[in-house]
Amino acid sequence: MDISVVVPLYNEAESLPELEAWIRRVMEENGFSYEIIFVNDGSTDDSWHVIRRLSESNPAVRGVSFRRNYGKSPALNTGFLRAKGDVVITMDADLQDSPDEIPALRSMIVDEGFDLVSGWKKKRYDPLSKTIPTKLFNATARRVSGIRNLHDFNCGLKAYRNKVVKHIEVYGDMHRYIPYLAKNAGFNRIGEKVVQHRARKYGSTKFGLDRFVNGYLDLATLWFTNKFGIKPMHFFGLLGSLMFILGLIAIIVVGATKIYNMTHGLHYILVTDSPYFYISLVLMILGTQLFLTGFLGELIVRNSPGRNHYEIEEEISHE
Repeated sequence: MDISVVVPLYNEAESLPELEAWIRRVMEENGFSYEIIFVNDGSTDDSWHVIRRLSESNPAVRGVSFRRNYGKSPALNTGFLRAKGDVVITMDADLQDSPDEIPALRSMIVDEGFDLVSGWKKKRYDPLSKTIPTKLFNATARRVSGIRNLHDFNCGLKAYRNKVVKHIEVYGDMHRYIPYLAKNAGFNRIGEKVVQHRARKYGSTKFGLDRFVNGYLDLATLWFTNKFGIKPMHFFGLLGSLMFILGLIAIIVVGATKIYNMTHGLHYILVTDSPYFYISLVLMILGTQLFLTGFLGELIVRNSPGRNHYEIEEEISHE
């Protein structure tokens, strides 16, 4: 099969027939074998009944329906697990992504050798209250992830080589960082294509401003787990050791200062009257706790079933 189109959706009953007809027309015009996987994320409208009707008239339409609303990431991950096409295309169900982009996106995967191609909605039809935070968010994501050529991490319109979606797990709200997840999994050929952003035709947006706060927290989580997830002692142990040593040096200085003043007949105060004594104790206690945190993290990683799980691209053997 040439292409799998994965469409996560929540309360998009009005747009689904038009979207399915548009995708079908593009596929037939280009002679692609295809499937459309609609993932109904617990919609409360008539979305699932619409998907059932579409599947009856078009055998290429498949559907999965969640019992309740879980979010876009679980919906995408569910679609990825079921995708059979050599190239997997994701797009939103609100008609803001154009299926006419599919042939060019597929070509960048098949002919140009990219592992993942992300759409860039260079010209957007969104209010400033959404576009300005989006620009700041994408700038931060580029810097942290090291993927400097992407301008729109959260664009729903993306193309993947099939093995990419089979080797990543999209959970929580990590759909914003699928390129980063792919990079962490060893898929480094990540490209970008300017795509058309269309104004919403039906319904209303399902995302609020809280997604930007959650987005930064998720980005910090990804960065930390990628850098220190396998070797937590390298972070906690180093930081804890530094704090403990600083505290130890500070408390030695406090004690030595008192002894020096006593032996030379100078004015001195009790060690416990010095604020530096308590600062030193706090540093040593925090340092010890951080070191133990790193040690416990190492024990957890050591007992993890995936501690020695590595993705092998190719192997040559003469046995």
